[in-house]
Amino acid sequence: MAGRFAPRTARPALPHQAAAPPVKAAPSSSPDGPPLTREWAPPGPLDLRLVLGPLRRGPADPTFRMAADGTFWRATRTPEGPGTLRVAARGDRVVAAAWGPGAHWLLAGLPALLGAEDDPDAFVPRHRLLALTRHRRPGLRLLRTGLVMESLIPSILEQKVTTDEAYRAWRHLVRRFGTPAPGPTADLGLHVMPDPRGWAMIPSWEWHKANVDAKRSSTILRAVRVARRLEEAATMDLPEAQARLQLIPGIGPWTSSETLQRSNGAADAVTVGDLHLPGIVGHALADNRDADDEEMLTLLTPYEGQRHRATRLILLSGRTPSRRAPRMTPGNITNL
Repeated sequence: MAGRFAPRTARPALPHQAAAPPVKAAPSSSPDGPPLTREWAPPGPLDLRLVLGPLRRGPADPTFRMAADGTFWRATRTPEGPGTLRVAARGDRVVAAAWGPGAHWLLAGLPALLGAEDDPDAFVPRHRLLALTRHRRPGLRLLRTGLVMESLIPSILEQKVTTDEAYRAWRHLVRRFGTPAPGPTADLGLHVMPDPRGWAMIPSWEWHKANVDAKRSSTILRAVRVARRLEEAATMDLPEAQARLQLIPGIGPWTSSETLQRSNGAADAVTVGDLHLPGIVGHALADNRDADDEEMLTLLTPYEGQRHRATRLILLSGRTPSRRAPRMTPGNITNL
């Protein structure tokens, strides 16, 4: 099932990208030419692995790589076109390089991506576990990509399936229908995900080959038809952004929260409807591994406004309940 899209102009810069960053190359970067570069001094401790980790969708994500030297690579589709971003820590500074039509946009958003707009001091721990974890992980900041669809689509793929199933589907679809990332990425195998029209043109049998059922593929097709309107959620406050995303049938609180945690850096976007998170939070804060969403939200009440950060710290604490049941058996529709 395919949709038709009229040619569209680039989306204006987001408020946090209004000031152009200093660059050390030509005003634009060709896919195979020299990159644009930028250096940035974080306002405090910064752990790139913790900050950028939520963007990684599995160990072989075609849009994200961490190199052996600690350099992070990210391929994405910006309002100005495809772009590749390379980020590395050098002492107390971050150095970045970007390629492709979206290079300038990516460098303009570098501070926000690395949590410059996040306020870790707004979090006041009420449990010893969270106080200790925050002390041990001072480099945790909540990223903000400013891009909705790049987080929304893989979040839809993760609905009601195992993470391994969702990761395989994401890899298959991006490699099959995306485009090679600009810049020196051939050895990394990086790809940029399809644009909205590209997603809409994927044939039904290719969704089937990717082991994506009709419910999830239909939700993605509904979303990409109004991609421009959904991207506007990146500039909205959390309640309005959640309401905008949840206008699409098939997108509920779980999917909208998982998306806005990344696109908006939403510190209070707690994930409800998750199979495991309530039990993890209940076990960590009340020694109750059988907690449901309602009890989880009650336990997180002292962290109103910072509930997503609280759950990140709980997950990083290592205090998670031991497994007591077999892993969920992955489904497979490819042979049907």
